[in-house]
Amino acid sequence: MSAQGNGAFLEYHEPDIVSILTLISFFFFLAVSEWVADKVLRAGLIGQIIVGLIYGVPISNILALQGQETFLALGYLGLIIIIFEGGLTIRLDLLWQNLVLSTSAALLGVLTPIALTFALFYAGFGYGPLEAFIIGTALCSTSLGTTFVVINSASSKHDFAQTRVGTVVISAAILDDVCGLVLVSVISQLRDIENANLGWVIGQPILASGLMAILTPLAAKFVLGPLFRLPAIETRFFLKFGHVANIVLMVLVLCAFLAIAAYAGASVLFGAFLAGTVVSSLPSKQHVRPSELSDTTDRGDNAQQKSPSFGDTFERYIHDAQRFILQPCFFASIGFSIPFIELWTGEVIWKGIVFTILMVSGKLVVGLVIPLFDLIANEKPDPSDKALSRPLARQNWAPAAFLGTAMVARGEIGLLIIQIGLNETQYLSRKAFVVAVWAIVLNTVIGPVSVGTLLNRFGSTIAEDRRWGIQAINAGREVNRKPEVVSEGTDTVVA
Repeated sequence: MSAQGNGAFLEYHEPDIVSILTLISFFFFLAVSEWVADKVLRAGLIGQIIVGLIYGVPISNILALQGQETFLALGYLGLIIIIFEGGLTIRLDLLWQNLVLSTSAALLGVLTPIALTFALFYAGFGYGPLEAFIIGTALCSTSLGTTFVVINSASSKHDFAQTRVGTVVISAAILDDVCGLVLVSVISQLRDIENANLGWVIGQPILASGLMAILTPLAAKFVLGPLFRLPAIETRFFLKFGHVANIVLMVLVLCAFLAIAAYAGASVLFGAFLAGTVVSSLPSKQHVRPSELSDTTDRGDNAQQKSPSFGDTFERYIHDAQRFILQPCFFASIGFSIPFIELWTGEVIWKGIVFTILMVSGKLVVGLVIPLFDLIANEKPDPSDKALSRPLARQNWAPAAFLGTAMVARGEIGLLIIQIGLNETQYLSRKAFVVAVWAIVLNTVIGPVSVGTLLNRFGSTIAEDRRWGIQAINAGREVNRKPEVVSEGTDTVVA
C-alpha cells in the first residue's frame, strides 16, 4: 500500500483477499490453539506461541514482515496491560508484609541460574566468561507476562493473586525484572567496555527503580489520595461520569508512569506495575453490578449512588480486548522470535536439554524460601486443627511448589536479553545463543504446564492454606478483585 507522494494522506486500498483470509486464520488459530493447549497442557499460551512459530519468520513466514512487527508492538502493549492489571488487583497489604520474603526469593532466583550457567558453560562446555555471563543474565529473568497470565487463568474458583504466595510470586517476578534490566544495561555496554562508565550504567536503573518504588507510595498516599477525595473531583467528576472517569484516570496514570520509567532508565514494565498499584490505592468504592441488582434491588436507587471501582471498569471495558486480542498477539510474538530451524542439530539439542534441566532447577529452588521462612518464623501447627497437625514440611510443600514452578518461565524477557547479547556484542557465539534459546523455550513451556497441572490438582489446598493462601482483608480496606466465575451446569455465576 503506497502513500501519496506529498505525504498528505495514505491512499485507501481494499486489502486483497489473501491478506484478509490470512488475518482471519491467524486470529482463529490463536483462539483454537489456546483452547486445545489449555485442555491438553493446562497452559493455553503454549498454543499461541506455536501459532506464532508457524505464521512467523521461524517456519513458514505466512504473515508479512510488517504485519509481524505490528503484532509484536500490539503484543507488547498487551504485556503492559497485563502487568498493569496485576498491579491493579494485587493485595497491597500482602505486598508490603512479604517484601523481605519476596526480595529473598527474587535474589535466589537471579543468583542461582547465573551460578549454574557459569558452572555449565564456563567450566563444563568451555565457553568464555562473558559469554556465560550473557547467557546467565538471559536465564535469570522471569517472564512477567507469563506469570500474570498463568496466575489469572489458573483456576475459575480461586483468585490466586489474592493469596499470600501469589503475592510473593508477583513481587519476586517484578524484582527479577528490575535485576534483569540492570544486567541488560551492563550487556549493552559490553560492545564498548573500555569507554563505558560501568558505575553509572549499573547504578542508573537501580537508582531509578528504587526512587520510583519509594516515591510512588508516598505520592499516592499524601498527594493523589487527598486530591482524589476532594468533593469537586470525587463527587462531580467520578460519581457523575463513572466508568468514563475511571478510564481517563487509568490511561493518564499508566502513560505517566511509562514515560517516567522510560526516561529515568527504569523498566517500562515496572512502571506499568506501579501505575496499577497507584490506581488500586485510590479510595474507589466497590460498584454493585447491575446484573446482581436485577432480581433483588432497584437499580436506580442503589447502582447510581456509588462510582464504579477501577477493577470493575477494567473488567468491563479493557479486559476483553486484552484477553482476546492483545494477549494472543503477545504470545504469538514470542513465537516470532524463536530461531526454530537452528534448534535441530545433535549437539545443540543435548546441550539445550541439559541446560534446560539446570535452569528449571535454578528456579525451583526459589520455592525453598517458604519452608525456610516458616522454619525461621517458628510456625507451629494448631493442635485443634487436624489438617495443620501434620509436619510443617507436608503442609507447605504445595505453596512452595507453586512459587518455584511459577518462576520457571523466561519468555519475552529471556529472548530480549539473549538477542541483545547476540546483536549488540561480539562475545556471544551463534551456537551458544541457540543453546540458550533451547532453555528459554523449554522453560517457557515447562513453567506454565507445571503451574496449570499443580493448581488443577492442589489449587484449593493452596488457596485455603492458613499461612500461604487467601488472607483475610482488614476491616475498612477495599481491594480490587477480579470477579470469580463459577460454572453451575450451563449457567455462569459471577460472584
